[in-house]
Amino acid sequence: MSTSEVVELEGHIIDSGLMERAFTVVMDMGGEFEVEEFDVGKHSDEASYCRLRVFAPDEATLHPILHELHQSGATLAAATDATLEPAPGDRVVPDGFYSTTNHPTDVRVDGEWVPVGGIEMDCAIVVSEAEDGSVRARTKVLNAIEAGDRVVTGDAGIRVKPPERPRGSSGPFGFMRGGVSAERPSESLIRRIAESVAETKAEGGDVLVVAGPAVIHSGAGPALAHLVREGYVDAVSAGNGFAVHDMERSMYGTSLGMDVETMEHPRKGHKHHIYTISQVARAGGIEAAVEEGLVGEGVMYECVTNDREFVLAGSIRDDGPLPDTITDAVEAQDAIRKQAHEADLVLMLSSLLHSVAVGNCLPSTTKVVCVDINPATVTQLLDRGSAQAVGMVTDVGMFVPALAAELLE
Repeated sequence: MSTSEVVELEGHIIDSGLMERAFTVVMDMGGEFEVEEFDVGKHSDEASYCRLRVFAPDEATLHPILHELHQSGATLAAATDATLEPAPGDRVVPDGFYSTTNHPTDVRVDGEWVPVGGIEMDCAIVVSEAEDGSVRARTKVLNAIEAGDRVVTGDAGIRVKPPERPRGSSGPFGFMRGGVSAERPSESLIRRIAESVAETKAEGGDVLVVAGPAVIHSGAGPALAHLVREGYVDAVSAGNGFAVHDMERSMYGTSLGMDVETMEHPRKGHKHHIYTISQVARAGGIEAAVEEGLVGEGVMYECVTNDREFVLAGSIRDDGPLPDTITDAVEAQDAIRKQAHEADLVLMLSSLLHSVAVGNCLPSTTKVVCVDINPATVTQLLDRGSAQAVGMVTDVGMFVPALAAELLE
């Protein structure tokens, strides 16, 4: 081996599997390693430390290894400042820019570690100077980059801090306690999720619900509306279809043309959703429809009457769409991003596309529960990087009323 570099791992690196992953990365990518120092925390609240020298046959092999180690939380022992390069144009980043993870991150500027604000995955880091002279760093999506922005490039001077699982941690949100299984004890897990929601609210935190139309089709709409009304839900992120079928239920007693009580299809029921869109548009929007009495119950009704924020992001498949639906994709991303950054706990209910979209905007420190009858939805969310999520493969029509019962009783 002709080249090497020393990295450090610190924290609950054994319990969280960080050290094992570091060893695996080095070997799988054609390198070798030597442990130069290893101190094991002897108590549950003590961190461990590992100093690792990584060897590779050449720089071309070493750099990718160091990058992967860095993404897992390793830092170079010889700390240097981050490399900053000006963006050559609007929406254009320098070659080799650092693409963020969703983990808390610091950058080293002028010898000082600066926390990166607004952390989310797949963004650039821009460093600027505040009016008081202090240095600030925050993420920027690529379409928000402006010419001249000082963008972090390479991996030097960057410190990533993945969530850890200390010994003795408990609860459904313990790191690496997630995963996907239909065999989980649903009642006990729902009870623990309810406790986490209640705890989040008691601490002044915000709960965001990401909901798909299946919430209404399955009959869970009234339970979700009750949670909104009682203050357990602070914001709703959904698509055009969810809002349409929710208000269709209020106006016609159907969801996508099916009577939600009898499961029958009334005459012309298949037109109810398009009638709903027309009437809400004629009123001037969802809030106006509520104020006029056209919509008298449901999730959207409770959002309006209780001043809960909602974002409806449109798609190419939408009928109408509703006047409140954001049809500009970039504008919709920005609105979703704002909701995601304000949330402390997110409930994702039977919506693959919206769940992945919101998950991409969340830092790994935000608690996430993803519920869907299709295991592929939960798996895709976890595979996209939301490793902190708790996945339940179950009927959302059962989950939401059961959660509401735990919280409200």
